[in-house]
Amino acid sequence: MSFDKIKKGCVDIIEEEGLKTLFLEKRSLNVKFGVDPTSSDIHLGHTVLLRKLKEFQELGHNIIFIIGDFTAKIGDPSGRTKLRPKLTDSEIKKNARTYTEQVFSILSPDKTKILYNSSWFEKMSLSSFINLSFYYTVSRMLERDDFSERFKEGIPIVIAEFLYPILQGYDSFIVSSDIEIGGTDQKFNLLVGRKIQEELGQKPQIIITLPLLEGLDGKLKMSKSYNNYVGITEPPESMFGKIMSIPDSIMPKYFELLTDIELEDIKNLHPMKAKEFLAWTITKTYHSEEEADKARDGFIRVFSERLPPEKIKDYKINSPISLSSLIFQCQLTKSRSEAIRLIKQGGVSLDNERIDDPDFSISPPKSPILLRVGKRRFLRL
Repeated sequence: MSFDKIKKGCVDIIEEEGLKTLFLEKRSLNVKFGVDPTSSDIHLGHTVLLRKLKEFQELGHNIIFIIGDFTAKIGDPSGRTKLRPKLTDSEIKKNARTYTEQVFSILSPDKTKILYNSSWFEKMSLSSFINLSFYYTVSRMLERDDFSERFKEGIPIVIAEFLYPILQGYDSFIVSSDIEIGGTDQKFNLLVGRKIQEELGQKPQIIITLPLLEGLDGKLKMSKSYNNYVGITEPPESMFGKIMSIPDSIMPKYFELLTDIELEDIKNLHPMKAKEFLAWTITKTYHSEEEADKARDGFIRVFSERLPPEKIKDYKINSPISLSSLIFQCQLTKSRSEAIRLIKQGGVSLDNERIDDPDFSISPPKSPILLRVGKRRFLRL
């Protein structure tokens, strides 16, 4: 029964018979999951893996959560068409702190062991490091799609990127990993972990891969880099609204990977009602039922009833200013160029009147004016 529960939703299990054998041993297994703190947010894509780890916890197994504060200095080349931007030590430390806070929204703190791989790599001698590099060949590394494509196209690959999977594999040896979980894009790295363990005289870990969750665009994997993600600490209104924006085509996958709801239970619902239920369920998971109710009611008020939200921030204008500058100044967009683009596309209105001139000048109004930017951003001027 425990094997069937774990197998549900998995893409690969290497080796499946080995996993069955481990379950028959009736001992607490070491289940490893590693993540590099390359951003400050854990998003819904990460939770696909965390939910599977939670299942292992509920079966009595040990979760070893490795924060790759050392490997983050290199950057995981998985799925990358170019070298990752290098992070500073302060950025890595800041992101690592937020990861430890956020992960416990799913995992039980008393059943999770958090380790930082800098604690062993910073103590490793140069000779030990060189010896580790003998366990994998350049030709095997170039079999990896990420590298082979970049090599063919003449896109630079630095030596450090070749070392990344070897270092991640050494993590598995250090913690005596019985099982490692990762997304399908991590399969190469996890296989290297098996090789490193075997070379160092340890029984190779079982590999479990899970599907990658598409982001809000329904095409690319959810990632902060692609700005198509939903962070688990986002305000309820933002979380609910973002989930309501996903294409209908990926809704079943979101139900399957992010909730415990069976698709059979929602098959008779209208797609809009099903999506509302999905957004409500996920928002409730990371906030509360009350906050999820408020987020749903607010969404219906704005998008179905075409009314402004009940709570809108005020902004005082003291002198004439262009519409694009105002939007950027109020942090309703990340840049002035984004504000200009939105205005030209017809995504900005003043008191429900669309304005398509980025240089439109706004003077201090005699009475409040409602500014709407996009579908979900409002300001009272």
